Amino acid sequence: MSHFEIDQIRALLSGAGPQSIVVNTTGSTGEVKAIELSRENLLASVNATHGYLDAKVGDVWSLLLPTNHIAGVNVLARAIVLETEPVSVLEKADFTAIVPTQLHKALNGDNELLTHLQGCKAVLVGGAALSEQLLQSANSTGINVVTTYGSTETCGGCIYNNQPLAGVEVAITQAGFLQIKGPMVFQPDWYTTSDFAEIKAGKVFILGRGDDVIISGGENISLVAVERLLGDDFIAFGVPDAKWGTKLCLASTSVIDVAATSKLIEKAIGKFAVPKEFVEIDEIPLKGIGKPDRVTVQKNYLSK
Repeated sequence: MSHFEIDQIRALLSGAGPQSIVVNTTGSTGEVKAIELSRENLLASVNATHGYLDAKVGDVWSLLLPTNHIAGVNVLARAIVLETEPVSVLEKADFTAIVPTQLHKALNGDNELLTHLQGCKAVLVGGAALSEQLLQSANSTGINVVTTYGSTETCGGCIYNNQPLAGVEVAITQAGFLQIKGPMVFQPDWYTTSDFAEIKAGKVFILGRGDDVIISGGENISLVAVERLLGDDFIAFGVPDAKWGTKLCLASTSVIDVAATSKLIEKAIGKFAVPKEFVEIDEIPLKGIGKPDRVTVQKNYLSK
């Protein structure tokens, strides 16, 4: 995947260059898709973000994400619109955007990154599910986290702290999937995501990806719900099983207290969501800009 340079984005936004860019995105199956985003898409995303954050000309963004992904491209575009240059982790910034993995690092030994995030007015965190545990830890250390939801198809985050940005419309399909419409969406009509969601009092709550829900023993189990309950050291996955149809397994990079973990899941979600097998792994593999790679964990388990 090619990285975009700031001059390319500057030419796009000014109208002096191509009127669109093609950004690659990787789905849960590993299949790469090419999404074409117009100048209007990108500007709509930038302006909606700055409106939400009350950002002003002269405010500074730090670039902590790769620019072959829409999240990094957005930082370049935001800096251009604010008439500033993006800075590194070594410099003071008003705003930045990261993934949960980076937030975890900042709270677990990366003091340079921690200090940088604490100095920002707001830190956008997206690209993967953010556990409540990590969010609370960040808030308690003085990091002003703004959770974001979106995808390459929506030109990055378009729902902040569960609230759709200005100009964004949301709906739920009969099957329970989130639909999004707005000027930052790559297509003019409704874009149907792969995520189950619910809308309450105008706020959007993501319940999990359609491909992150397994049916085990006749029960629908959200793998994301299990992970959010337990924290970032855990990843849930399903494997084919003669008895259960799909067997729920739970892997962790730490030693698992099976009894305590099972009791916690049963109380919070239900007995049906208690994993049938617990596995210890050295690390949780990642894909893209920091999404846990459930497919690789499953393949590694099945290859043993």
